[in-house]
Amino acid sequence: MSANTLAALAPFLDDFSPEPSGSVIARERGEVLGLTPVSGNTAATLTVLAKAVGAKSVVEIGTGTGVSALALLAGMPADGVLTSIDPEQEYQLVAREVLTREGVAPRRFRLIVGLPLNVLPNLADGSYDLLFVNGDPLEFVEYVEQAQRLLRSGGLLVLNHALWQGKVPDLRNDEDEPIIIREALEAVGRSDDFTAALLPVGDGLLVAVKG
Repeated sequence: MSANTLAALAPFLDDFSPEPSGSVIARERGEVLGLTPVSGNTAATLTVLAKAVGAKSVVEIGTGTGVSALALLAGMPADGVLTSIDPEQEYQLVAREVLTREGVAPRRFRLIVGLPLNVLPNLADGSYDLLFVNGDPLEFVEYVEQAQRLLRSGGLLVLNHALWQGKVPDLRNDEDEPIIIREALEAVGRSDDFTAALLPVGDGLLVAVKG
């Protein structure tokens, strides 16, 4: 299936699982701030993945305005806790407002303002069911390394922008982001710790199970 065909299908895919009002608000706020939130189909996929593994403890890199946080929490049990990291306090203030408006109890989420590579080493080994990466693509290789440490056996690494506007498959493209993303994908593929699949969801979604 060509990239043009996938792009043409995107509206249908996004509409298949209607978003709750809170996600719509978060998406609109994100666009005002110049962000590109995860697609509706990506958000639905996150909910399904979180529910499939019974994710009670999730780490998110890149809070944005809360679209993906709401999606992850929707798939988590009532006692599940989401830890979301973002270097931009302004984004997290909006995300907190959105989560609160949607009635998400404060005990269910922990928003940390900081550089992810400074925060992740402080998190406990093998304690997380799912790690969702939606941060700086130039740090994807390091995020894969952290996932190997942080995830429990059977936990999921989910990496957004795995196709980066369709540029990653073009090996002639030597822009920084596609090069680093290719390295991250290769690292997952080479690792004995992960079994992975690359999905044409949104801007590309790598899903890898540990163990």
